[in-house]
Amino acid sequence: MGKSLGLAALLLSVTATAQVKFVLVGDSTVAINNGWGPGFCALATVDTQCVNLAKNGRSSSSYRAEGSWAQALEEMKGERETYVLIQFGHNDQPGKPERSTDLASEFPANMRRYVEEVRAAGAHPVLITPLTRRVFRDGELKNDLAPWSDAVKKVAHETGAPVLDLNTESAAAVQKMGPAEANTLATAPPPPGIAVAASGPNSPNAPKAGDSSFDYTHLGPKGSDYFGHMVARELIQAIPTLHSALR
Repeated sequence: MGKSLGLAALLLSVTATAQVKFVLVGDSTVAINNGWGPGFCALATVDTQCVNLAKNGRSSSSYRAEGSWAQALEEMKGERETYVLIQFGHNDQPGKPERSTDLASEFPANMRRYVEEVRAAGAHPVLITPLTRRVFRDGELKNDLAPWSDAVKKVAHETGAPVLDLNTESAAAVQKMGPAEANTLATAPPPPGIAVAASGPNSPNAPKAGDSSFDYTHLGPKGSDYFGHMVARELIQAIPTLHSALR
């Protein structure tokens, strides 16, 4: 009798897992080739679908305007229990023509609209605060995305949507590892003049302002794996029933 009940529970778990689908929506820090999305999708169990629709250079406004959101809505159709993970902020910041959004009004309105439309489509929205950049100044991480993170958390509170505070956790992790180790998460190794042996008050890892010779934002395979695992852990903490959908 005990074995029968155990088998029934296992079959129920497998059936539930087979019905789960993740749709990733966001910018380049989520996207294939340079974001945490591939590392996250690699953790999906064999019967779980994970579709990465994040696009390089998109903001909460341009992602919709360019038609990518319509594609995401199509992915929400079907019988699977679908969770839509949404992360924006990097390209919503000032100085990005045709992409920037107003932090006080437009950005939160866009995020709120995503939540509403995911629910209207019969899926489950999950908001994610933006992944930190890995720029240090005098040994301290410069987390210039914190205001956008706060805006996302406010929208989550107002709408009741689950929120994964990737910005806070990723910033704490990068600060702890220091600039030299943080550089190993990038898409390519830093030039010799930028690499540093250790973090500290006199060991900044960034070049002078305007020098774009090294990418402190995007992720190589190691970074994707590291932050993909971080997102998965946060997701399971927020929605424990998803533990069977992720390894």
